[in-house]
Amino acid sequence: MKTSPTLTSCNTLAPTLAIIGDKWTPLLIHALSQEPLRFCQLQDAVGGINPRTLSARLSNLEHEGIIIKVTRATMPPHTEYALTPKGTDLLPILRGMFDWGHKYH
Repeated sequence: MKTSPTLTSCNTLAPTLAIIGDKWTPLLIHALSQEPLRFCQLQDAVGGINPRTLSARLSNLEHEGIIIKVTRATMPPHTEYALTPKGTDLLPILRGMFDWGHKYH
């Protein structure tokens, strides 16, 4: 019989927190939930993020397979960031966080 995970099972909660626990990361994932965005568009969407921090967060999310970086062969070329299916799977978690914050803030 399969048992459901419990909140005391830190080994399964820690990887999720390692990905979405950084400042700005949930906001970036939310911003990408509607459409692919360019670097400057992401910076505007979350407001107040330092470009170096944004670059670091995007690199980490790409490394974790949460987003994909797509370079368009246009003139001039530009790069967009989009959620992967793994990233899209995080959206219900973020919605739950939003609902909780709305309820208790």
